[in-house]
Amino acid sequence: MSTHCDILVIGGGIAGISVAARLAPDARVTVLEAEPMIGHHSTGRSAAIFIRNYGNATLRALSAASAPFLTRPDQVSDSSLLTPRGELLVATEDDLDRYEAYLDGSEGLEKLSAQQALELVPILRRDAIAAAAIEWDAQDIDVDRMLQGFARLHRGHGGKVVTGAAVTSIARHDGLWTVVTPAGEFSAAVVINAAGGWADHLAQMAGVRALGLAPLRRSAALIPAPEGHDINRWPLFANAGDQWYAKPEAGKLMVSPAEEDPVEPHDVWADDMVIAEGLHRFEQAVTIPVTRVEHSWAGMRTFAPDRTPVVGFAPETEGFFWLAGQGGYGMQTAPALSQLAADLCMGRQAALDLSVVEALSPARETLNLKQGQDS
Repeated sequence: MSTHCDILVIGGGIAGISVAARLAPDARVTVLEAEPMIGHHSTGRSAAIFIRNYGNATLRALSAASAPFLTRPDQVSDSSLLTPRGELLVATEDDLDRYEAYLDGSEGLEKLSAQQALELVPILRRDAIAAAAIEWDAQDIDVDRMLQGFARLHRGHGGKVVTGAAVTSIARHDGLWTVVTPAGEFSAAVVINAAGGWADHLAQMAGVRALGLAPLRRSAALIPAPEGHDINRWPLFANAGDQWYAKPEAGKLMVSPAEEDPVEPHDVWADDMVIAEGLHRFEQAVTIPVTRVEHSWAGMRTFAPDRTPVVGFAPETEGFFWLAGQGGYGMQTAPALSQLAADLCMGRQAALDLSVVEALSPARETLNLKQGQDS
């Protein structure tokens, strides 16, 4: 016996849970999550920071559109999901081209001297700073509060979340998708593919052309706070050449190698060698040694070939909706992306500019569909 609803959302990360919450007032919506809990993969392992100048022009537009909700998350939380942090970007001589490219088109960035950078993060090596800039408005995101708030909103409108529901088959007959999982069989006229690193695999299972989405591993390690320093007010500080970044985290320092290693979608873990190499690069930029790693982990950041999310109905398959490829921007763009996805699913006028909607479309020319076909 199949459980029927109007819309099935496959994937219980922030993308799937937030779009389900947006849709639930107007439709019967069920979220299917493979793991025992929502937010287990990329959402639960996010660096959790809102940076307006992060990503390409489309991603920056999505971040700007998400900012009002993150500040006043009506129906999701009774207070802002953001707290001040700042992002300090430091460049060596070898990083200057990347540094200038990042600043090009950015807003709200202030260039700093090496001395000003050291006043913000005293452990930086002065001789390793050829240029520096700060985005004062970068802020920490309360990821769990946002995820759980959207989940409550979804359930409050009668929506359901089914965990332990990995998709084993998906097919369309007589205008309905039927999805088989260990937790039961489900059917709906519309399926939203919010499966993160598994999004292309799910599409192929459904007979839908894949888009060449690439899951990339990003690792992080937690190290002790430097002795004699109060790091709580430090900004996130990052190498402009994407060699590492670091962020105060619960009284300790989280350091990431900032790697993008292609992986098959799975429950990823940190590679000890990658962590060691990243920490070595970090040590070249600071005046303290890394004495031990207290904890390490990894997550997947899944990108489309043009590094822009994919949001919209598949052009060749009725009722199959893409909400994938958020890369490392999923938390800070989720409010805008979920609203857009809900509007498109319900046939409503989107609030975003048409140019942004078109840049996100699965039918856009910048997606290498031939590569997707062959993947």
